[in-house]
Formats: sequence, C-alpha cells, structure tokens
Amino acid sequence: MKSIPISLTCLLTLAGCQAVPDRLPQAEPAPAAACYFPTSAEGALKTSVDVLIEEGFTLSSTDTTLGLISASRERALQGYYDPYDNAYGYGRGMRVFGGLGFGRGGSGVGIGLGGIGFGGGIGQQPVEVERVSLLVSDAHIRISRDIRRFDHVGDLRESYSASNDDFCRRFQTSFEQRVPATRTPL
Repeated sequence: MKSIPISLTCLLTLAGCQAVPDRLPQAEPAPAAACYFPTSAEGALKTSVDVLIEEGFTLSSTDTTLGLISASRERALQGYYDPYDNAYGYGRGMRVFGGLGFGRGGSGVGIGLGGIGFGGGIGQQPVEVERVSLLVSDAHIRISRDIRRFDHVGDLRESYSASNDDFCRRFQTSFEQRVPATRTPL
C-alpha cells in the first residue's frame, strides 16, 4: 500500500520538471532580406515556376489559390562521409574482431575477420536534397529554402536553413528578366 503514495510523489515530482520553451521555433539563421521582394507582374506565379524549373527544381506541390509553390532538387555528394562515424569503415577501413576468454576449464584465444569493409552500401550514394517554398501574395514574393544531407544509408546527417542572400538575389534577377517576356501586348 505504501508504494502508491511513493509512486504518486515521484510522478508529481517529474511532472514539475517539465519546462515550457521561451520562444517558438524559428529558422536559424533567419532568412535574408533579399528573400522577400515586391513584384507587380501579373503572371508572377507562372514566372516563378518557370524560374525554378530552369534552375533544375522539380515541383513537389502547388496551390494557386494560396499562391504557394514547393519544389526540390537532389544531387549526389561525391566523397561525402561523416569522419567521426567509424561504423562503416571510414576511419581505418578494416576492422578485425577478436577475443580472449578464461573459464573453469582453461583459457582460449580467438580472432575473427568479421567486419572488413571500405565505405558503405554498394550502389548507394550520399545525397543532398534542396527544398524551396515560394509564396506569391500581396504583390510580394517570399522565398524559403533548406538543405538536407543524407549519408549512403539514408540517415539524415545535416539539415540547415539556406535562405541566403546569394540564392534569393539570383532568383530575383532571373524572375525580373522573365517578367517583360510574360506580359501580353495590349
């Protein structure tokens, strides 16, 4: 009977240890100022799609009523590996497993070649996935971009916000060069 009050006390103690975050999650680093720019083009959504396709992106989804475009592109990473992960043979390249045992009946020594390997899976490559979300509303375009890197096994190794000044300025320049071509003559 005494275990119920003790268990209840422990539960209440652990419940009091929960902490509420001091702020909501935010993109780190913050998107560059160039990722939000005004536009007066009538076909801004279609022109944005054309620019993304020209850059090698594949459309993931679009919502024309919201003015939202999601696109991504993928590229293989040659020579990308985690230098701190020796589980796949990156560090030394070859592993030899062995053991030494003592028992009642005597002793024994054993060596086994259990894990000889260089690199990872056959035919699998590390990849980088670049995702872009674009919102066209209120005569403005807002760009959000992130990059994720996966190792040869498919595990996520790096992920970061990449809404930087360089990418957004290149997009804006390509967009503005296409705008006169999309206007229809009166």
